[in-house]
Amino acid sequence: MPIKLSARDANFAGAFAALLAKSREEQSNVDGAVAEILKEVKAKGDTAVISYTAKFDRQQLTPATLAFSKAEIAGAAAQCDAKTLAALKDAAQRIRDYHLRQLPKDEFFTDKQGVGLGWRWTSVSSAGLYVPGGTAALFSSVLMNAIPAKVAGVPRLVVTMPTPDGKTNPLTLAACAVSGVDEVYRVGGAQAVGMLAYGTATVRAVDKIVGPGNAYVASAKKQVFGTVGIDMIAGPSEITVVSDAASNPDWIAADLLSQAEHDPSSQSILITDDDGFADRVMAAVDRQLTTLPRRETATASWRNNGAVIVVAKIDDAAALVDQIAPEHVELAVAEPRVLMNKIRHAGAIFLGRHTPEAVGDYIAGPSHVLPTSGTARFASGLGVLDFMKRSSIIDCSGPGIAAIGPGAVAMAEAEVLDAHAASVALRLKKP
Repeated sequence: MPIKLSARDANFAGAFAALLAKSREEQSNVDGAVAEILKEVKAKGDTAVISYTAKFDRQQLTPATLAFSKAEIAGAAAQCDAKTLAALKDAAQRIRDYHLRQLPKDEFFTDKQGVGLGWRWTSVSSAGLYVPGGTAALFSSVLMNAIPAKVAGVPRLVVTMPTPDGKTNPLTLAACAVSGVDEVYRVGGAQAVGMLAYGTATVRAVDKIVGPGNAYVASAKKQVFGTVGIDMIAGPSEITVVSDAASNPDWIAADLLSQAEHDPSSQSILITDDDGFADRVMAAVDRQLTTLPRRETATASWRNNGAVIVVAKIDDAAALVDQIAPEHVELAVAEPRVLMNKIRHAGAIFLGRHTPEAVGDYIAGPSHVLPTSGTARFASGLGVLDFMKRSSIIDCSGPGIAAIGPGAVAMAEAEVLDAHAASVALRLKKP
């Protein structure tokens, strides 16, 4: 059974804090093993990548077969169900349209001292997208990572994914084609991250690595950060649903299970102002679990990490949501926008009773790559700006340096940085 808390109880604050502090991930120290893999890939390139792929994925490759051919990628669509392929293309267009609105604008202006100032945005030259592979590959992740990168203007986009025993989901390759991916490699695990970060004789290094993966992938991304950029270190999936008693309990139960079925470490939380409604949702979850194909995973998640919280009034949920800072929050209430305006920390917000989180996973438009484990307090979901960087621009004319230069000289002298002071003073024709 999930934990059930009431905000009216005297010990609620402590119990809620314990819920937030509870570790949901299996603690395993993989950093040492990953460091060795990365060291080997950096030193031996293709040889190490091929060796580790044979060891972990039982896939015998050569430098010539590391990449999928353009014909394999283009031909994958023919192996896909027509209805699913149509949905994939529709989702791709919606994701593209949404992210086009995120493109930032360059700016240049002249201030009152006559100094030209501004900034310009440029994309990274290349990005690598890690996609969990095999027959259960989440092809939607290709769209959610690759399309924002292409909208940002990234000229070279590389996908790498494991193909255990040589098995590949054709929908993943079809998603690569639809998203405009330039290169796709049959490599997974920490060795794939090393290949993208350091480059090999066959694969050129990238500037940034994004995408989800297991503990080995997450550790590898942490260890190569600085050599390349990364998006985030993602933890288990999570959802918080805020609902009043007017919602359909079966709908809310399904929403909670939509994240519970991801992984035993996932977390689903319901916050409501009605104790009877809380019980009805819990009963609906139990019923739906009996028929859910992934019921073993979902049951473990709901039993070990699920929570139901009853508050005095629905507005009280906002403060709790901010403390959770969830990856996803649904506001299935009478006035969702009013409640949303009281919430500061959430990866993605779903408004109203007809907006399940799952629509955001696939087709709504925003990327489903979102901050987890409370990092929504300081991080955002993946978007166009994650593939761009801003360069500042300064243009001093003679009168401009004359106007602001003396201040720079004074500050440099106060910091006892004489060369700094001289580089400005010489342009002011001062000794």
